[in-house]
Amino acid sequence: MASWSRRLGPLVLGALGALVALVAFTSWQRPPEPLTRTEVKSLVATAIATAEAQPARSAEVFRAILPSLVLIRTEGSRERAEAESIGSGVIVNADGTILTAHHVVDGARRIEVTFADGTTSAAQVIDATTNDLATLRPEQGPSLVVPAVLAGGPRVGDEAFAVGNPFGLSGSFTAGVISGLNRTIPVERGARRLTGLIQFDAAVNPGSSGGPLLNRDAQVVGIVTALANPSEDNAFLGIGFAVPFTGGGAGGGPPR
Repeated sequence: MASWSRRLGPLVLGALGALVALVAFTSWQRPPEPLTRTEVKSLVATAIATAEAQPARSAEVFRAILPSLVLIRTEGSRERAEAESIGSGVIVNADGTILTAHHVVDGARRIEVTFADGTTSAAQVIDATTNDLATLRPEQGPSLVVPAVLAGGPRVGDEAFAVGNPFGLSGSFTAGVISGLNRTIPVERGARRLTGLIQFDAAVNPGSSGGPLLNRDAQVVGIVTALANPSEDNAFLGIGFAVPFTGGGAGGGPPR
């Protein structure tokens, strides 16, 4: 018994020493002091200042399509030789070919186009379809031709962006959603109908016709052709229409 007690003695003393050391260590370690309000504000300000601000998706779409946008001015019409009007268009080919709505240039005695870089040129209609699409060939293109990317297959609820020159306000950009598909509207006092149209709620007004309707990837899904206008005010009421490139519409897709 004595020999066992002599052996246990150092073990007990060692354990007690370790316990005392642990208690002393934990009592010496103090919890960190809480941050003051000034320190919190300073940290937040530093985080905000160093964070990279991401541009809105709509801003990226606008920057991507702007070099392809075209202002169209026409002189003369079937009804009046002195008539003048403004419309929109978009470059769709590396040779400077412009896509627009046919009614913007139909019957015009003279067509003048202005590109995003300020270049102005006369243009001629080279093709048209029965669903209100037309292609123009300018006599002189811009210094740098940037064709837009064409796409199809929009869905109801998708983001929609319209770019054009309403009332002559060049490069106006509006945003909304695709409100419906395969819409049909009468034109020319009901003598003809456009079918398979995209309905959208991005604001458009006179001068927007012929401009591109874009998706969130800056791809052209249609060409603005009309707005719902039951009154004589000729103002936007929240319903616009665009001719799609696929999936409907008399004449089938863009002119070739």
